[in-house]
Amino acid sequence: MSGLGSALPERKRSYRFALTPLADAMFQLLIFFMLSTSLTPYSLITLRTASEPAAENSGVAGSGDAPASQPAQRGGRVTLWTLGSGTVTTGGQTYETDQLPDLAEALGSQDDPGAVVLIIGTEARVQDVATAMQALRGADVTNVQITNGGG
Repeated sequence: MSGLGSALPERKRSYRFALTPLADAMFQLLIFFMLSTSLTPYSLITLRTASEPAAENSGVAGSGDAPASQPAQRGGRVTLWTLGSGTVTTGGQTYETDQLPDLAEALGSQDDPGAVVLIIGTEARVQDVATAMQALRGADVTNVQITNGGG
């Protein structure tokens, strides 16, 4: 009788990869990112430095609740900068990014540095935005808004 048990073939173990948990995780990530991207409209985020008085910062920073006309209420002068690939267009003239510090200094006086709305063109790079923000910070322009130029 002991010979009968050894005559049966050994069953091979098969390992299967189940795609259902992976699909569930991907669906949850998709829903998360879809919901989180619609929480704040990026075109209405107001960027301010910590040096501005708290009275002007009545809303929560980055909440997106600030109206688009907010820079005009403060100083009355709003300058539009349209950023391209290595260029900025303002007042109908196009300048290279190395001229941005001079443009930022010409925005206004030390008491009233003015306000800038950066319009990001479709060909603009992240480095162009960083260069513009650095030039504005160097000129003590603290009222900056960023919006999408569309396309």
